[in-house]
Amino acid sequence: MKLSWLDIRSLGEARDAVVQEALHHRVEAIVSDDPADLADLPPTVAKVLFPQGRPLPEDFGDATVVIVDPEKHGVTPAELAIRHPETEFGRFVEIVDAPTLEEACDSARTEKWSLLLFRDPTKIPLEIVIAAAARAKGSLVTIAQDVEEAEIIFGVLEHGSDGVMMAPRTVGETAALKRAAEAEVPNLNLVELRVVETSHIGMGERACVDTCTHFREDEGILVGSHSKGMILCVSETHPLPYMPTRPFRVNAGAIHSYTLGKDERTNYLSELKAGSKVTAVDVKGNTRLVTVGRVKIESRPLISIDAESPDGRRVNLILQDDWHVRVLGPGGTVLNSTELKPGDTVLGYLPSEDRHVGYPIDEFCLEK
Repeated sequence: MKLSWLDIRSLGEARDAVVQEALHHRVEAIVSDDPADLADLPPTVAKVLFPQGRPLPEDFGDATVVIVDPEKHGVTPAELAIRHPETEFGRFVEIVDAPTLEEACDSARTEKWSLLLFRDPTKIPLEIVIAAAARAKGSLVTIAQDVEEAEIIFGVLEHGSDGVMMAPRTVGETAALKRAAEAEVPNLNLVELRVVETSHIGMGERACVDTCTHFREDEGILVGSHSKGMILCVSETHPLPYMPTRPFRVNAGAIHSYTLGKDERTNYLSELKAGSKVTAVDVKGNTRLVTVGRVKIESRPLISIDAESPDGRRVNLILQDDWHVRVLGPGGTVLNSTELKPGDTVLGYLPSEDRHVGYPIDEFCLEK
């Protein structure tokens, strides 16, 4: 779970509205340089005191975490922790050169909280700090200028910073920051589906989804004609006799098909484009969001595959009618689509909700 810290120090008249939005969206912490700003906050949010450029107050008030700059405040978090055992302390480091980068790495290894400000736009120094903190028990919180930067910070080195502190400029940015922190998609419970029928249905347009990611051999994307049932289509990671492997690609299905995207929303294959997000899924149901780099839509012969779940629910998938287009079975078995026959087992997913403009909703909807 990534942490969202909301910096209210520079907010003016919009402060009350932004704080209420933050509490509504359950941000993990609100940051101020004045203990009075933290006094009336509920216990559901951490109260972080960060008097940057100001002396440390004698009384920390209701602050649960105090961030100090030892160079400016003349005291270390360890010294303060001895004097105030009821409060947690952290170190602020502004990274501008090699010595301050080393200071940030040392803080990441030793402090309970490290609040980091990187002056250069490159994220390489953050990568170095994250690597230095790999086995540490403390938490890294990195200052972001906006939500777009926060999304990048959350994903650096595939691990990302433990949290982001951001000063919102308008109401609404807090909600966007919280969504960025929760961008990890939940794992899925895949089911075994029994193939009941296949048929060659003639020409149509199919989509190859080329991502910016190297898929693993037991990984692909879920695709289906109906929103309540999808089959796991494998990437072109496995060798083919007439062409090189393309481990970034999934030959995914006819353009009307659904796949899972961001925020558990379904997308038609036809509406994916460069920059879209799709959910990669492995045979154990583990998931991750991947970025689409290109979608190739071409006219090809198509094959329709019908499969059935143990409780009788029917799933349909329409693919390019060619043996090199594959789906996954139990244990990561790779199955050529044109060789599927009744009785074969494929892996799939059965969402419980219907969909309205791609979002899950509990309503009546008949698909056939």
